[in-house]
Amino acid sequence: MIRSPHTDAEWAAYFYLRYQILRAPWGQPEGSEQTADEAQHLHFAFFNEQNNVMGVGRLDQINAQTAQIRFMAVDAPQQSKGIGKSLIHYMETEAKQKGIQQIILHAREVALPFYQKLGYQLDGPSHLLFDEIQHFLMHKLI
Repeated sequence: MIRSPHTDAEWAAYFYLRYQILRAPWGQPEGSEQTADEAQHLHFAFFNEQNNVMGVGRLDQINAQTAQIRFMAVDAPQQSKGIGKSLIHYMETEAKQKGIQQIILHAREVALPFYQKLGYQLDGPSHLLFDEIQHFLMHKLI
């Protein structure tokens, strides 16, 4: 099931998964997976039958026509099982309901094939995270 976290425990699990996948492998401190503006954005988590967080993603509305997907992460043992795809489709549906016409994202190089399979087009290199993780700007009209 995909929904926003509700309880303090669910929020803690949501942010901890973001940390484990997106920050810890590069020696970043816990807390670096959060931004000061978290409350302004839409958060989604994929919960399994035991109500454990298996995947997460955040949808930021940039303007009336554009949203950005950020902080996509799936628990390592659960990757390649459709969780990320389900999260993307869910966020695209939410964005469409808000009148969004385009979604952008900054994908790590290893994730490019995943996003391309979902219809995202590569625009080019965007930034280098932690001086080693190349990201690429991608977009999709929805």
